[in-house]
Amino acid sequence: MSYNKELQKELQAKITARTAKVGVIGLGYVGLPLAARAAAQSFSVLGFELSEERVALINAGQSYIGDVPDGVLADLRAAGRIEATTDVARMAECDLLVICVPTPLNQTRDPDLSFIEAASDTIARTLRPGQLVILESTTYPGTTREVVAPRLAAGGLRPGADFFLAFSPERIDPGQTSSKGYSVENTPKVVGGLTPLCTELACAFYSQITSSVVPVSSPDVAELTKLFENVFRVVNIALVNELALLCDRMGLNVWEVIDAAATKPYGFMRFTPGPGLGGHCIPIDPFYLTWKARAYDLTTRFIELAGEINTQMPRHVYDLVVRVLNRQRKALNGATVLILGVAYKPDVDDYRESPAIKVMNLLAAEGAVVVACDPHVPRFQAHDGSVYETVPLSDELLTSCDCAVIITNHSAFPYERIVQLAPAVVDTRNATGQLPAELRARVELL
Repeated sequence: MSYNKELQKELQAKITARTAKVGVIGLGYVGLPLAARAAAQSFSVLGFELSEERVALINAGQSYIGDVPDGVLADLRAAGRIEATTDVARMAECDLLVICVPTPLNQTRDPDLSFIEAASDTIARTLRPGQLVILESTTYPGTTREVVAPRLAAGGLRPGADFFLAFSPERIDPGQTSSKGYSVENTPKVVGGLTPLCTELACAFYSQITSSVVPVSSPDVAELTKLFENVFRVVNIALVNELALLCDRMGLNVWEVIDAAATKPYGFMRFTPGPGLGGHCIPIDPFYLTWKARAYDLTTRFIELAGEINTQMPRHVYDLVVRVLNRQRKALNGATVLILGVAYKPDVDDYRESPAIKVMNLLAAEGAVVVACDPHVPRFQAHDGSVYETVPLSDELLTSCDCAVIITNHSAFPYERIVQLAPAVVDTRNATGQLPAELRARVELL
């Protein structure tokens, strides 16, 4: 396919000189850290958001994402490096556009590409020759080629010739920046373009803001790479969750087994059990791959079995609560159960797909009085749309409950105090594992 070499050279030069204007569509957990990093590397960044509240916060230098500190955002705003808007017509100003929108499942647990489709259609209305469009949203192989490209080409411009298109999967893990040091800056970026030139241009951009870029032969390869990363985790989490269920029946401590196995210096990777899967990626991404596999007449049995095991875990937590209440000769109906942690992982405010909500629903359905504490989540929305508020943890709350359930191992929780004061404790994360033996003996582990 022929292409305009002048357009390519012009964009390449702008990227190299960092004079290219970067548009980021969707300023959530993925988009805002990317926008902030590009701005910090001297690019002029224009962020697009549907939420007027988010736009106002960003333009005031206030961050709503933990991985982007207020001070960093305020400095970038003061330097004129970043701006947010709801005006999609301004996409025409950008030399390259990065799509960072959600990719959820629909009611039948099939891929919902409506956000990607809407973003693509919006870009198409102002798309001009020489622009580079990059999709970062996690999706099934073929999306960039079969869904995004035709929509962008609806106005007559040719993908790979008049404009450039690539896929580069996001690898943002909320909370990692502070806890493990991983960020946009030092997490390798996989890049697959619609054509070799598209790959080259997308790699040129990411090499300006990340320490390592990994080019692959096509967007399809890049799309499958991200799904495989998360499927790998899902399958191994399911394996260790099944081990936890077996250890419970055998009267063995699964955490002791894992610790012992982890002493092997080769051939073993540590995974830990938990109350269920949470977050946007792990509970959702595997279904994108199983859905796509059906088009090739293939049943992805490992993935589907892993899903079955992992979805059992909230019910197992419910069973543990019933067990410890029975030991106190108490019924679940009318018992006060204190849920410690609503976020899906420690020390973040993200409660998407959190197993805490599933556990709460199971307990409440049988008449339990459920109270939730989470220092990072002041309020949350359940699957039915109901909004709940969490309460501060106190000694009075601990002594007055019938059972405390540690769902999320936030570092702010005083675990020794929890075990000392609560009549019964169910620990789904081994958060109490470092306590003295006499206290650990009072805890029901997952």
